[in-house]
Amino acid sequence: MNRRNIWLLMSLLVSTCLCFSFIRTEDDPLKNLITKLTKYTSENVVEKVHLHMDRPYYTVGDTIWFKAYVVIGEKNQLSALSRFLYVDLINEKDSIKKSLRLLLRNGMSSGDFILGDSLTEGNYRLRAYTTWMRNQGEDFFFDKTFAVGNVLTNQVVSTVKYSFSKVGVRENVVADIQYKDINGKPFANKEVNFSVQLDFRNIATGKGITDAEGNLQVKFTNNQPFVLKAGRINTTVKLDSKTAVNKSFPVKSTSAESDVQFFPEGGTMVNGIRTRIGFKAVGSDGLSREVSGYISDNSNNRITDFKSEYGGMGSFLFLPVRGSSYKAFIKFADGSEKQVDLPKAANEGYILSANNSNPDNLYVKVTASENFINKGDLTLIATSNGVVQYVSKNKIENSVFSGTIPKKRFQRGILQLTLFSADHQPVAERLVFINKNDLDLSIKVDKATYGKRQKVTMDLAALDSGKATRAALSVAVTNESVVPFDEINETTILSNLLLTSDLKGYIEKPNYYFSEPRTPEKEAHLDNLMLTQGWRRYSWKSIINNSYPNITYNAERNITLSGRVVNANGSPVVGGSVILLPAKGNVAITDTVTNKEGRFSFPGLSFNDSTTFVLQARNPKGKRNVYIEIDELPRELVTKNKNAASLEVNVNQSLIAYLKKRKDDFDEMRRNGLLRKSIMLAEVKVAEKKPVLTNSSNLNGAGNADAIIKADRLMNCLNLAQCLQGMVAGIIVQNGIAYSARSMYSSFSGLVPMQLIIDGMYVDPTYLSIIPPQDVESIEVLKSAGNVAIYGIRGGGGVLIINTKRGERNLSYRRLSPGIASFKPQGIFSAREFYSPIYPEPNTDPVIDRRNTIYWNPDIITDEKGKASFSFYTADEPGTYKVVVEGLDSKGTLVRRVLRFSVM
Repeated sequence: MNRRNIWLLMSLLVSTCLCFSFIRTEDDPLKNLITKLTKYTSENVVEKVHLHMDRPYYTVGDTIWFKAYVVIGEKNQLSALSRFLYVDLINEKDSIKKSLRLLLRNGMSSGDFILGDSLTEGNYRLRAYTTWMRNQGEDFFFDKTFAVGNVLTNQVVSTVKYSFSKVGVRENVVADIQYKDINGKPFANKEVNFSVQLDFRNIATGKGITDAEGNLQVKFTNNQPFVLKAGRINTTVKLDSKTAVNKSFPVKSTSAESDVQFFPEGGTMVNGIRTRIGFKAVGSDGLSREVSGYISDNSNNRITDFKSEYGGMGSFLFLPVRGSSYKAFIKFADGSEKQVDLPKAANEGYILSANNSNPDNLYVKVTASENFINKGDLTLIATSNGVVQYVSKNKIENSVFSGTIPKKRFQRGILQLTLFSADHQPVAERLVFINKNDLDLSIKVDKATYGKRQKVTMDLAALDSGKATRAALSVAVTNESVVPFDEINETTILSNLLLTSDLKGYIEKPNYYFSEPRTPEKEAHLDNLMLTQGWRRYSWKSIINNSYPNITYNAERNITLSGRVVNANGSPVVGGSVILLPAKGNVAITDTVTNKEGRFSFPGLSFNDSTTFVLQARNPKGKRNVYIEIDELPRELVTKNKNAASLEVNVNQSLIAYLKKRKDDFDEMRRNGLLRKSIMLAEVKVAEKKPVLTNSSNLNGAGNADAIIKADRLMNCLNLAQCLQGMVAGIIVQNGIAYSARSMYSSFSGLVPMQLIIDGMYVDPTYLSIIPPQDVESIEVLKSAGNVAIYGIRGGGGVLIINTKRGERNLSYRRLSPGIASFKPQGIFSAREFYSPIYPEPNTDPVIDRRNTIYWNPDIITDEKGKASFSFYTADEPGTYKVVVEGLDSKGTLVRRVLRFSVM
């Protein structure tokens, strides 16, 4: 077969006008096709998010520091589309423990999470997204899983090992659990209660006693493996008569089975055409399996052998023959075997193949069935992030067409090659990764070795294509001897923005492909990933059929509080007045008038995350018998962790060295009185104990009151003011206003009513009579000096805290009564400043400096010469210090640099 190097000769690149320069008629189908794609990408601009975190794992009591980079996907340039970013801290139960709303400046922001002692050990997630990104779906959110250990509220170190068996469809699991203290001493003869949940269904409960080595065996059966896939074992180990500790273990799967899939290059196998076949072996826990084997035909002829190269993936060349079928005979590393049918080959079609091994050029080949020769033109379109980068159109005069394309035409990242038939239908597709050099960033230290508490000065110099460039960078310095971590397991700006943010599904150890040294073997392994990993931000068929996704969420540019005022019958209140009152915070009072649809709007608001509001509305006659409906954007739901395969099963055991170090840290802090009050609870008996009240705005803490009245006592009440009379000793109600008998009278101001607080909002005491009792979940009565002191002068007459019923914990407003509504929107989070000590010479401070994150700076900007510098002091613990710098320049060129030096 002849080969003709015509791809390069007929290629057109990058700009839309150049791509179409060879198309002469306005109604050319190819031009229409690319015009549709251009319309799609212009209306569905891709935003991506990366969070640079200061460390790979943490313990309770630590602080997570992070820098956010929001970029436009086309070139990874900092985004000006969205001005707000949401970052959620999510626990193993897929529950949001805390959510931040960050203001983006030039596409960047920074924040922090304090891991308080109310948290348990386990696998946590940081999820980050903009409102605009919700149109694309959560598959493309930033979502990182990391371990959080715990030596504050318990020092039990547990491990679990699973073994599996199967009888029919039933999957049997044996979990061998061991409990020890942090020094390795087993908890022998301890009572343990346990429950097993699969997909949040309880399937087994029981109790047992640990043996002399602290071992306990838990057995359970999954009778519905097609429905129930994964879950967790929850245990409570009773250490003594007063102390019990909860330990939880992920169950990634109830089976030891593995699956192997085969992926023909270009999408299909065609009889009579040699093609490359990629394969991927994955266990039921989502992690890769190394395999070997061979391909046999239906006549039991051994055709070819194969073996995985990295991550359970590999590839081999294969020539299918008409009339034959093929089967793969697979052997796993544990000795087990499996047979899998290969995809069925078509009798006619196209094969699109690519050779990406050359650092400068991409080699592309198209092979067609004989009956497709001289049947019209083929078109190759190359896109990156949905943007057309290359177009070539050719007549089919021979079975094989091939050519080379210079890689300098393409930007760094995933390139999608799509082959279109003569009738402009996609017939083959291939992904390749264009790997270019990242930003040239040099890091220089003033010396190679330092002593304790010595000043370190670092100089940065950024070059892009040999020219100085302004770059936005963030830097984290840790003591790697204390916080060790394998670089290939990191989530980096390179692995995230160039790979995982564009690929659906789980990718195991993505930074392996970007870690040093970069070798031809890694490039080949990355190409195997491109052969086997599914990827779709858009569907060509949908674009051809003008089927575009709906834009549900607009890009968020400012904070607007809006809604509608209606009469009791639901009709709009036209010309009514609406006043926005800050019940807590320093936002100015403002007002507006409703339009003909009864709508109102307060645009351009700016407030922090502790601000609360009260809205008051009146009709044009000043009457308050109207109702306020506030517009709310639904919160993003938390679904199953897409990175569940990376969950650490034995969290405390995996972090044992760091946990021992943190125990010493906390002991030292206690001795010096430096341990924050929020993490002083070293003797917590059962972690995450349910509070007395599930919903409370009490500043003393939920349930810390002189009296509590719950909803069941208000069932038959017609009026709260009447019900309260006589319910609580020392409460007097006069004319619908509550008074505390202890402090109802002041010699200066006369009668002093109790301060009424509804869902955290300070309201007039007269509102007590108009709150529907059926809407109240609980009432907390504060009378004593110790309970009202926190409210200052407002609590002088006592405090009544009314907590209303809510459909969900995140409901941010409540329509309390006619003409008034309380509202607590998510405000803008203000990041704290990282504390970096400065030591004079000589230093005599006796307190040991035990910093784990030595230095954190999210806001380093190089000057017009590409230079920047920063300095910090070493701590008191020797070791290898690891400096990680991440960021990008104005053109979207990314960088991650790692430097190490010694502290003696």
